[in-house]
This record gives sequence, structure tokens and C-alpha cells, in this order.
Amino acid sequence: MKKFFRIALIAMLAIALVGCTSNETPTGTDTPTTGGTEQTASINVGFVTDTGGIDDKSFNQTSYEGIKRFASENGLVEGTNFSYLQSSGEEQYVPNLSQFAEEGVDLVAAAGYLFQGAIEEVAKAYPDVNFLVIDVAGIDIPNVQTANFAVNEGSYLVGVVAGKKAIEAGTNHVGMVIGQESESMNGFWAGYQEGVWSVCPDCVISYDNANNFGDTAVGKTLAQKQFEAGATVIFACAGATGNGVIQEAAERRTNGEDVWVIGVDTDQYDLGIYGENGESCILTSMMKRVDTATYNACQQILDGTFKGGNIDYTLADEGVGLPDENPNLTEEDLAAVEEAKEAIISGEVTVSTTPQTSADNELIIG
Repeated sequence: MKKFFRIALIAMLAIALVGCTSNETPTGTDTPTTGGTEQTASINVGFVTDTGGIDDKSFNQTSYEGIKRFASENGLVEGTNFSYLQSSGEEQYVPNLSQFAEEGVDLVAAAGYLFQGAIEEVAKAYPDVNFLVIDVAGIDIPNVQTANFAVNEGSYLVGVVAGKKAIEAGTNHVGMVIGQESESMNGFWAGYQEGVWSVCPDCVISYDNANNFGDTAVGKTLAQKQFEAGATVIFACAGATGNGVIQEAAERRTNGEDVWVIGVDTDQYDLGIYGENGESCILTSMMKRVDTATYNACQQILDGTFKGGNIDYTLADEGVGLPDENPNLTEEDLAAVEEAKEAIISGEVTVSTTPQTSADNELIIG
């Protein structure tokens, strides 16, 4: 009798387990394990780079690092739960975005305003897939979230640093190299101008458009031009092209020239290291926390709170700013930056997003 009871109990438990089994695809609330580490999430994320590549030491790399940070905290595996596709040309944007959408990932992310048309096309074709695009505004599609940064505010701060360094060097001349003209780049340019002129009203600012985010050689050539013209500091807002500006400055500093570069998007200090003493040609960097945008979007997917629309990241919420550590800035520099930061946050200073221009893009304000 006892034996019969045990057999009946086992049968009942087996039926119950079968009844709990589902053929549905796992959702973000499941907690599978991988390699003995418990996962707190099971979502899939695809990231598409622009032409600068995944290792541009700038916005592509930093955007992907936000995804990797989220993955690390939630036990996700690269190649299984998240991956990237690299675009060697703009013609690959739609195919790469579509590939991830076809795979049915939970989030497709892309960095850069050049993706606007591609995102609009693909998002409409795949209304059940969520998309994040950085540095694009004005997309009114329910499954598309855009992340924008007050780059004009952050650029004002590094402009203050550049202006002070030009005065210190006795040159009153700084420069800027961009990857391509756009509304976003106008914000960088306008903020930098106003920051420079707030401390050095008669500073000359050289300006060049590389029209390319992935050409290191072009960046190096434009840096040569501006340094030869007398610029002490160049603000490099050009993705991988800006790496050429950094290379040129590092070589010149190795030869004893007092020239500097301001990095962009991420802390590029290590990228500018030269010589045996580990010095860097990076004066400071204008941090644009694109990693925060990708991390937050992943978290929203996990929480079920992701929605379309625009999110603005400003100086007040530390969406832009300088690195925590700035070895090449003096206490006086840092005090001037802090003063400017407080003035912007309080509303005492309003930074324009429209740059001043001239026929030769080299201006003297006095």
C-alpha cells in the first residue's frame, strides 16, 4: 500500500511539472545561469557602430561600454545576450540595424546623428522592436528613444580651460577639429567658442571640418595645420579622426612643443600618453556620458519601462562635464571650471547652441 502511494505521488508531481512547462520565449524576468553565475536578467541587445568603429576611443566605444557595464552587473554574456555590428560605410546602417531587428533582440542601439534616417526606416519596419539612438532628436516613433546631451554646456567648460592655457602660453590662439557639420556639432562649436571667449575675449579660434569620423590621417593633417598656425590647444570632436589630432600633439610634445589636445566623449587621457614618463598631451576631455544612455536604456528594457521619446542629459545631472581626474589642470583651472559650471547650472550663464561663423572660420573677438 505504501509503495502504491509513493508511485501515485510521483506521478502527480510529474503531471504538475509538465503543466508548468511552457514553450514561450524567455522574457527579461527569467534568471538562467551561465558558468555558475546567476543571471538577474535575460535580455538581448544589439549595438551598431557608425564608420568610426567599435574601438574609436570615443562615442562608439563608450556607448558599447555602457551596454557591457549593464551586462557585467546582470550576468549577461557577449555573443549570447549582447553583441555589436561594425559599419564600414553609411550604406551598412540599414542592413546592420535590420539584422538585429530580424533576430528579435529586445533593444537595438546606435550612436550618432548619422543614423537618423536609417533608424526611422528600420524602426517603422519593425514596430515591435525597441530602438535607442544617441545624438538624434525629432524622431516621433513610439518604439524609438533618442538620447541627447547638452554638449554646448560641457564644451563651454573645456573652452574655459583652452582659453586660460592660450593666455598662459602667450599665444591667444586655440583650435577645433570636428568630424562633420551637424546640429550636434554646432552645439560643441558654440559652447567652445563662448567658453574660450569668456576668459580670453581676443583669442583666435581656428576651425576645420574633417568631414569624416574615421580618418586618423586627416585628423593628423588638420592638427599640423592648426598647430603651425599658432594654436596652443585643439578641441578634437571627430571620433577616430580625432585620434590623429592626438597623435600629432603627442609627437610635438615629445619634441618639446607646448601644445595640447582636449579629448571628447570619454576621458582620453591614456590615449595621449607619450614618452618614458607617461605624460599625456590630453589637457582634459569633454565627457559626454553616452555610456549612461545605453546603460539606462538596457535597465529600462529589463524593468519594462522603456518608451519612445527624447531624454536630455545636461550639466546639472552630470550628463556632460570633465573627468573626475585632470592631471594636467592646475587648481586655478579647476576653480575656473567650477565657477563656470555653477553659473550655467544656476542660469546665470546661458550657453548658445548656435556658433558664430566667418568666411574663413577663424575669428577674433575683442
